[in-house]
Amino acid sequence: MNANTDLTGASLPPDHASSANITGTGRPNTTALFPTVSRRERSGPLALTIGFGLVAVCLIGLFTSPTAAIGGAWCIGMMLVLLFISVPVAIALSVPSIIGVYAVSGIPATMNILATAPFSAVSDWTLSVLPMFIFMGMLLTQSGLSAKIYRVADHWFSWLPGGIGIGTTFAGAGLSAVTGSTIGMTYALGRAGIPEMLKASYDRRMAVGTIMVSGMTGNLIPPSILMVVYAGIASVPVGPALMAGAVPGILLALCFAIFIFAIGLVAPSLVGREAGTTERTRPTWRQRFTSLGGVWGFLVILVVLFGGMFSGIFTPTEAGAAAALCSVLLCLWEKRGERPWRKVAESALATVSATSAIFFIMIGATMLTSLLAITGLAPILTGFITSLGLSTVGFLLVLIVLYVIMGMFFDTMSMMLLTIPILLPTLETMGVSPLWFGVFVVLLGEFGMITPPVGIIPYIVHSIAKHPDVNLGHTVTLRDIFTSLLWFLPVAVVFLVLMIVAPGMTEWLPDLIERTSGGMAAG
Repeated sequence: MNANTDLTGASLPPDHASSANITGTGRPNTTALFPTVSRRERSGPLALTIGFGLVAVCLIGLFTSPTAAIGGAWCIGMMLVLLFISVPVAIALSVPSIIGVYAVSGIPATMNILATAPFSAVSDWTLSVLPMFIFMGMLLTQSGLSAKIYRVADHWFSWLPGGIGIGTTFAGAGLSAVTGSTIGMTYALGRAGIPEMLKASYDRRMAVGTIMVSGMTGNLIPPSILMVVYAGIASVPVGPALMAGAVPGILLALCFAIFIFAIGLVAPSLVGREAGTTERTRPTWRQRFTSLGGVWGFLVILVVLFGGMFSGIFTPTEAGAAAALCSVLLCLWEKRGERPWRKVAESALATVSATSAIFFIMIGATMLTSLLAITGLAPILTGFITSLGLSTVGFLLVLIVLYVIMGMFFDTMSMMLLTIPILLPTLETMGVSPLWFGVFVVLLGEFGMITPPVGIIPYIVHSIAKHPDVNLGHTVTLRDIFTSLLWFLPVAVVFLVLMIVAPGMTEWLPDLIERTSGGMAAG
């Protein structure tokens, strides 16, 4: 690969090369999995000066606070300021927490947190599945699976009205699930999918809108890194948490596919079906089945992962290890003659880096939880929310608005780690299932990242669509980007409401696996 390569092998502009899942050296870019805060440009000197000035104000407020709760509030403010100026999430969570515990309880409590939090945050055996999933994603990316997934989806769905868009939707769900990165998937699929849809005479707004919503479901469908991280923070079993996201993720992808199909019937001109437009040559059945041969390894991995858990042969942790081993063999086979062991070694090094970074973030979240307990902020916040008299539905609707606003600044993992420790006590009071809430909060984070005018994803797609080899001579403006989202976002909103009305969709598959396997072990 050349210096600027995305997942599909297409060239990326220099300013975006580092954001794809493959760096200039061909090594997986782990920042796609756990970014500092946002994908926008780093804070300028003025913003940094203002930010550190606000941090100083928070420190003064903390050490002069009359009560522990007010001191805790100053620490939360300090965290937000550090996040806004692009300080890495782990540092933004841990440093104010440590300072806050010292200010409120002194040196003994601070030393106790420093001694216990790192071990307690990451020592749960069930979290050992996390590096297995990351390693699997790295290997599958290195093996060139992304382009093959897109080709399969394109071949099998292109005959339908809106078929290329439908294929792109399913390919995006698959790529996002494999890579663990919605942003990395957006770069890869945008470079490949937008030109293909424009060649097929799709309306430019339909093309970019399809790309933006295609990755929303990937972090719900196993193997989901975010669901594993949530399980670690919320202390819920990893296996059920992974399976809980599968049905909602697949259903949401189907909802987007049905929407695109309906557009193809109602307004065929938007999907290149207008009379007089030139249709692409449809692939033959032989080409369709041949394309499946390119992803046989991925299908084997899915069988090992899900079949092992369904049958009770593997616990979730063991299934992750078995799937990672299959990924090693797949990478060695696919890259035979191209120094495959080097790719495996690079994936292993990137996995160590990625796992360390995620564990560091989880340690910061554990320290934040300790701060909330010591300062008494958690029960105060729970009492405040309860005093508002909100119903469970009203509480969840408020969360939707909150996450849409936070999507302006943070990616999904950052939003989860900042809010879950604060919200968990309230969930118990509201009677919300932690298992269901994990799926809901991951989907909310993805929703916040695409919602105009504050989401990150629209600006990424707009930057991709500026390049001549992507837009093919069409002008794609920010207005086009936002207009396209106004078409697609109602589908996501309706699905969020459906999740609130029918929460059983998240628990059906975990319950089925438990009944089938005679009780699925937590790890």
